[in-house]
Amino acid sequence: MNMHNPPHPGSILREDVLPAMELNVTEAAKALHCSRAALSRIINERASISPAMALRIESWLGVEHGGRADIWAGLQLDYDLWRERNKNAA
Repeated sequence: MNMHNPPHPGSILREDVLPAMELNVTEAAKALHCSRAALSRIINERASISPAMALRIESWLGVEHGGRADIWAGLQLDYDLWRERNKNAA
């Protein structure tokens, strides 16, 4: 069984994307056309990145800057699959 714990994509937004863009959660939520609460749930790993949010990230960041929707959706899928596989491992 693969023991690698993939990061939640929200942690990537929180730790890498927002600081690099010098944005706070409120500013990023406005750019993503979502509520601050919705983005906060994602970056605090309490909510998943939906396909719709992945498309918003793509539109916001642009594909040339790591914003491809399929990559963000894939990160979420990897995280979700890892959690399911390891749910009863402890």
